[in-house]
Parts: sequence; C-alpha cells; structure tokens
Amino acid sequence: MLFCRVSAVSQTLVRWGRRSHRGGGLLRGAVSFSSSRCHGSAQPTETDSAQGLYRDTVLLPRTDFPMKLSGQKLLDRELEIQKECGFADLYSWQRERKAKREFCLHDGPPYANGDAHVGHALNKILKDIRNRFEMLRGRQVHFIPGWDCHGLPIELKALGELGTSGLSPLQIRQKAREFAEGAIARQKAAFQRWGVIADWDHCYYTYDAAYEAAQLNVFQEMHSKGLIYQDYKPVFWSPSSRTALAEAELEYNPDHVSRAIYATFPLTTLPPKMASEKAGLEGVSVLVWTTQPWTIPANQAVCYMPSSQYSVVKRADNSQLLLVATDRAASIAALLGTELQSVGTFTGSQLEGGLCKHPTIPDKEVPLLPANHVTMAKGTGLVHTAPAHGMDDYSVASQFKLSVECTVDEDGKFNELAGPELHSLSVMTEGTDKVISMLKECGALVKEEQCVHSYPYDWRTKQPVVIRPSKQWFINTASLKDKAKEALQKVRVLPESARSSLLAMLDKRTYWCISRQRSWGVPIPVFYHRETGEALINKHTVSHIAELFKEKGCDCWWELPVEALLPPEVLKKSNAGPVTDYIRGEDVLDIWFDSGASWAAVLGEPDPRADVYVEGKDQLGGWFQSSLLTSVAVRNKAPYKSLVVHGFAVSEHGEKMSKSLGNVVDPDTVINGGKDPSMPAYGADVLRWWVAESNVFSEVQIGPTALNSARDSISKLRNTLKFLLGNLQGFDPRAQAVDPKQMHYIDQYMLHLLREFSIKVTDAYSEFDASRVIRILQAFISRDLSSFYFSIIKDRLYCDSEDSLGRRSCQTALEEILDGVTRSIAPVLPHVAEEVYLYAPGHDKGETLFKSGWIKSSSVWRRPGLEEAVEGACAIRDSFLSSIPGKNAAQYDLTIAIEPGLLFELMESLQEEPTSTSSQLAELMMAARVNLTSELPRDLPPDTLLSHGTFLINLEGGVIREDSAYSLAVVPTSAARCPRCRRYTAESADCLCPRCQTVVSQA
Repeated sequence: MLFCRVSAVSQTLVRWGRRSHRGGGLLRGAVSFSSSRCHGSAQPTETDSAQGLYRDTVLLPRTDFPMKLSGQKLLDRELEIQKECGFADLYSWQRERKAKREFCLHDGPPYANGDAHVGHALNKILKDIRNRFEMLRGRQVHFIPGWDCHGLPIELKALGELGTSGLSPLQIRQKAREFAEGAIARQKAAFQRWGVIADWDHCYYTYDAAYEAAQLNVFQEMHSKGLIYQDYKPVFWSPSSRTALAEAELEYNPDHVSRAIYATFPLTTLPPKMASEKAGLEGVSVLVWTTQPWTIPANQAVCYMPSSQYSVVKRADNSQLLLVATDRAASIAALLGTELQSVGTFTGSQLEGGLCKHPTIPDKEVPLLPANHVTMAKGTGLVHTAPAHGMDDYSVASQFKLSVECTVDEDGKFNELAGPELHSLSVMTEGTDKVISMLKECGALVKEEQCVHSYPYDWRTKQPVVIRPSKQWFINTASLKDKAKEALQKVRVLPESARSSLLAMLDKRTYWCISRQRSWGVPIPVFYHRETGEALINKHTVSHIAELFKEKGCDCWWELPVEALLPPEVLKKSNAGPVTDYIRGEDVLDIWFDSGASWAAVLGEPDPRADVYVEGKDQLGGWFQSSLLTSVAVRNKAPYKSLVVHGFAVSEHGEKMSKSLGNVVDPDTVINGGKDPSMPAYGADVLRWWVAESNVFSEVQIGPTALNSARDSISKLRNTLKFLLGNLQGFDPRAQAVDPKQMHYIDQYMLHLLREFSIKVTDAYSEFDASRVIRILQAFISRDLSSFYFSIIKDRLYCDSEDSLGRRSCQTALEEILDGVTRSIAPVLPHVAEEVYLYAPGHDKGETLFKSGWIKSSSVWRRPGLEEAVEGACAIRDSFLSSIPGKNAAQYDLTIAIEPGLLFELMESLQEEPTSTSSQLAELMMAARVNLTSELPRDLPPDTLLSHGTFLINLEGGVIREDSAYSLAVVPTSAARCPRCRRYTAESADCLCPRCQTVVSQA
C-alpha cells in the first residue's frame, strides 16, 4: 500500500503558497478528507477543504490578456495597438527590407466624392488581408492607394446650387479640387482606421501633375497608332449633365416606362419583286414599332431582315393592308384585337427597292433597307431607323450613305431643324407628346401602349439619357478587341465565371467616346483651326503639353496663352500655320481614361504590370476594361496577371443599400457605435472579420446579425488564445522548449496537425479565399484543440511538476500552436494578433508580429508512424467512449487487447508497460488505468463492457497496409479520486495519487 505522507505534504503546501497564488476553479467542490489510512501528523479536519489545501499547488492558467473587450475600451485598445505596433510605419519598413520577390496589388482608385462607405470597406479590407499575408511571408508589397479625382459628380457636388453660370473653368476647377481634397482626407482617415497598410505618404491622385503627364503620354501613343480619332456619330448623351457618356457611365433602369407606338409608313413605291409577284397591293403600309416616338421625325429608312419572311395582311376591322414579319402577325393581331388575313407572303430580300412616305414630314420618302440587327423577338419585324439616334441605325446610315442630321440639342430638346411645331420641346416629355399627336393627326398612329423595359440612365444624375450625334473623340475599340481577348487568355480571373462577363462587355463596345464637355478633368490636348475647324494634334503638340502638365499641372491649359501651349518650334515640327490661326479645345477626357492609364502612372518602369487588380463586379465594364484597352493599345499586353472580382455589399435582407430604405450601414458607425442600441461599437477587427468570413464572390450581406456573429466568433477565438497564453505563463521557448523527438507523441502529433493547418491556410490566402481561412481556423480550434487536445492535456499542464518533461513538452506544443494560430489570423485581425503577440513568450519586447514572419512549421514535425500511432489510439478511444455513452471515462479501467503486429507495436510506443495510470496511452484514453495486452483475460468481472473494432494502418505512402483488429474490456475502476488532480488513481479518497504525492513533496 502507498501511504499519504501528510506531514510532508503540509510543509510543502506552505512553500507552494508563498510561490504562487493561482485560481482554484478547477478544484471547486473537491472532497475534504481525513482518514486513519493516511499516516502522519497535521491531518486536515473534516471542515478543511481540499480546494483550499491544494489550490496553490495546481498550475492553473494565468494571463492578463482579456477574453473580451467592448465599448470604449475596445476602441482605445485598437488605437493603442496601431500606435504601439507601428501600423503607420509598417509599409515603409517592408519596402526597405531585402526581399526575393515583390507582390504588386494595384489599387483601383475610389471616387473622391463623399465619405467612406461599406463598399469601400469590403474592397480595401479584402486587399489589405492579401497584402498583410504577402508581407508576413517575406515578400515586398507594392501597394500605392489612389483616388479618382475628376468628373462630373465632384463638379456638381462642389458647385452645389451655384451651378456653373458665371464661373470660369479655372474657378470651377478650384472648387472641384477643394471638394475632392476634403473627400480624400476623410476616406484616407477611414481606411487607416480600418488597419489598412499602404504608402499613405505617397498616394496617387488623378489630378496630380505627374499623373496627368503620364496619362497624356498614353493618349499620345494611342493617337499616333491611329486608335484615337474625332468623328461625328451618335453617342449616349446626358441632357441632365450636358455631356457625352461612355457605356461604363450608364446605369440601366429595368423599370423605365416608355410610350411605345405602332405607326404606319405608306408604301409609295412597291418593291419591284413584290409588285411582279402579287397584283393588287396598292395602299399597303409598312408597320413599325418604337419605344422612342420622339425619334420618328429623324427617320431616314425602314429596315428588314433579308432572310426572314414577311406578309401583307388585311385587317378584318377596317380592311387596312399592313406589311409585317410573318412570325409577328399573330402577336400583332392579338394586340390590335382583330383578325389579320394574309394577302401575300414574301422573303425579306424581295422588299429591296421599296420607298415609304414619311408620316410627319410632307414630301419626304424613305427607303426599305436590309439590316442584320433586325430581330423577330418583338415589334413588327420592320425597324424604324433614325441614324442620329441609334448605334445600329448609324451603321445602316454609314453603309447606305444616309443623312445623320441632329435635331436634338445639348439640353435634350428639339432644335430648329426639327421644325417650328417641335422646336424647344423636351424630347422625352412634351416632345414625345407632340410627335404622337402629329401621328394621330395624319392617321399614321395604329396603337399606343405603356412599355416597361430596361433603359440607360446617367449613373451620376440618375436621369435618362438619349442617343444623339455629336462631334466627339473616340477610341477605336473594335480594332483592339482581338488583341485584348488574346491578352486576357494569359490572365487568371477569380471567380472564373467573371471572365465571360468581361468578354461579353468587351464585345459590346465597338467604340469608346472619351471626350466630355466639362471643365473638371484632363483637357484633350487638341487645337482647332479658326476657319476650317481642322484639329491640330500630333506627337509634337501632345509631348509639349505633357511636359507643361508635368511641370505646372493641367490648369495651365486655361492659364497660359495659346502661344505658350503652341510655341514656334512645335508649330514648325507640325508643319502648321501661325499660332493666331488656332484656338485650344474645350473638352476633357473621360474619367475612365484617367483611371485606365493608372498602370502607366503608378506601377513604374520597366514593366508596369501588377500581380493583381481587385475590384467589384461593376468594374468588369469599367476600370478592368479601360486599363486593359489602354495597356493593350500601348504595349500589347494586359496590365495585370490576375483579376479578382468581388460582389457588392448589400443589406441584411439582400437589398441594395439606399438612404430612402434606411438600410445603409455606415462603417464608421460599425466601428464606433451609433445612437441606436442595436449598433454597438464593434471595432475595426469585427468589420475585417465580416469581410473575411463572407463569400466575397457573391453579394455580401451586412447588418446586426452578421456583425454580432463576427463579434461572437472573435470572442470565441480570444477565449482559445487566452487559454494558450495562460498556460504559457513563465515559459520561455528559447530556453525551455523540448526537442520534438523527446516530446510526448500527442504533442508531436499536434505539431503535425499544426503543419497541415498552416499549409491549408497558406493555400487559402493565396487564392484570395479568406472565408476558407476562417473555416479552416474554426475547425482546427473546435475539433483539434478544444474538443481533443485541450481536454487531454489539462491534467498534465495543471498537475505535473512545473519543470517536468511532460509539461514542458506540452508547453512547447502550445507555444507553437499559439504562434501558428496568431499568425494565421493576423492578416484578418491585425489588432487582435498584435495584442496577443504582446503577451506571447519567446520574443524580445518591442518586436511586433508583422515584422517577424509567417507561420513557422518544420518538416521534422512529420515523423513516420507518429500519425498512425496517435490516430490508431484515437480510433480505440472513440470505441471506448462509445461503450460508455454519457459516462466519465476517468472512472473506468480500460483493457486493450491487440494481437501482435503493427498496431500493437504502435500502441507500445505510447505505453511500454503492460499496465499504467500515467502513460501517454492512458492520457489519450482519459481512463483511470490502461492495460495493454495481446488477448483479453478470461476472468473478467460480470459488469465488464466488451467492444471490438479495426484500424487500417497505412505507412510508407501505402507500401505498408495492415487492417488490425482490437478488443476492449471496460470495467469501473476500484481506485479512488485524488483530491488534488481529481483523477481516479489514488488508493483512497483521503490520499493523493502517487504522481501528486511526488509533485507536492518535491516542490
């Protein structure tokens, strides 16, 4: 019998009490003891508690790291971390260090027209997560934040109710610049508060002189290649902005309501092939359909599809003869509410040579012409064609030399050419009313209906646009498409599904209108002859202007006299006349050309090409495309190696955010809290976790539910980190770490799992998949740590002697786990990670996590047989626990019977002796005692629980495979619970177990 030497124990407890004051939660409610079986003096009385007696001998976790921070304390702590850990200096530090590789993420410039919003947060934090990851793994990150500073929205907001009346271009520009600078300062402060690291002292702005000069160099290269030209053709025109727009500046309103009409164009000259085939077709009218009645006065032709079939039909209600597409006849009959009897059928090609009477312009005839854009999906199969007001219509006009006369002015009103009845009427409102009235009067109106359809709106003013011809500057994108598509084949797109959208938008764009009739922008460097209007623009003029812009900024276009802009030497090289013959142009460049040239202005020489561009899906037709087109035009390759396309931030219910709906989530309110109690101060890391946890490749929902979930997830993570830190109190891995080969197998196994974890996390970050990082992290913590490892090692951590090999082995593993988990979360939660690092052992004071590298894992951690030994034991453990559902494993003795073979040898590596209460196998099983034998005893007690199982051993990559059987016998233990460690390994309830006796007596 082992005896409890109580007197020796009592003396030792005094020493323990002086050395350590640790919490006693683990032993709360422990059994009091007094027994004649324990020899010695100084026995405790019945009222003494074991908790009080042994509390100070147990090594419970101890750390000042707070499990939870909230309110002002959280906000103050994040700001302290940013300052103490040098967030502001981190970018410059990593740029100065030596690195084998650079990682360049080129920042798409946000628009400088307001405060930072949640869309900015999604984009900037997503970028910062990747940048921090690359920085941690030793790469030199190139990330220069920028702002798109020109354009109408800034101009409109800057001028407010003043408008542009009475202001010179320079006055307008000054006000716009001041407004943009204020917006930039507010946005920049927000981005920094979110923990975004960047070259904040050297940001790029599209209004900077050097940027504008670089942009003009790109313009000049494209112009010299014949890709930029001036032409008179239809463009999207915004009457509300009084400027031309590019496709990327449009928003399509799916609920726009138009007054659609069916109108007749009487055939004055029958197509010869129709007349020869069918007699009696006098009085036939061509029936057309349009959703834009205001364009009827500009009609120059009616188009048909040559390969389709057409019918002359007779209305049953009034005997009117109409020419329509055969496929549309039934639908038209239903619409008109009458039968349509077919009189004759013809192919489209037989309509050639026909002439129609224009319904609103007396004595004007318009031809029937073939066109491939005619469809049978809706309408009549015969298309009213107004070349001044449609892109397809213009193509027909170019082919057949039709007039492209503009009858609509810059305000969207009919001009004098439209005639006295229409002059000054707004085409979209009263102008449409008047045209419909004119059609009624001449008997040409057959039917009017309300049509709800998708229609282009100005993305800035949210007002409908029109198509009207104007003399503008264009980029010939049609000639760049094939090269752009070829360049895209070498670009990786995430998600891959976005590639088809990018290609479709590229196909849709035949030309790009790059001139704008505003003041706040980069002027197009062109001069016009006073008499002829001929443009003067060449490499000599543009290069000179670019140099002036670089030195003085583009305000000099308005500040300097023309003589300075066009000096004699430039005129001479240009073979131009005297400077007095020329005036400067008044148009500015499209802001998409501004930002589209950023690769040339920001990325640097010799090969300005970014590793990745990361923006929202709206940039598929915007910055992604404009950057691609300019880069392919100048140097025949894409400016990016990869594209990452994320979704939009939407409300918790999946709705687009809108002030009118009251569902706008302000990132500043998320961080600092709002007036509404439902919006507490979450801090920056919750906002960052929300970004990381979301599937950013689809729409990303945000609201109280998502934010509370993020906060709770971080709290659970902090709890795990606190456990790790608490158990590493006083441990210095630099002096006390155990060599991996000497560590307990379960500890070695955890290092093996940590290595696998680090590989998975690294792969996920490399794929821009932070949500997978979160899932991997949470699985590792819940499955491998909390539910498995932590539950097994607590006894060894708390109750073994402080310097024992077993405890130090465990602490060595815990320190590596803490380090790995902290580094894995650092890109997402930089504030939490740096806070943990301040408490973590193993580094000098003042050292920060982001200057100390990525997760450190070693190939030594993967030892042959280690995984099979522990996982074999775990399989046996699962069988054991399944045999005692809901019971405490510590109250049972377990006998494991395995026939001699590989599995037996593996289990022997965990327990050399036949029976043990303290072996590594016993620890894994969490049983009172484990007996390891080759066969079960025959004299088992009647209450023994028997179970059987198998485990497949797979060694040497499958070279060695063995399916091993095992049997288990489980009986309640006869041992008593130790009052110190609470394991059932003591001889009696009033005795310490042998391990605890040794620990307490030797302390």
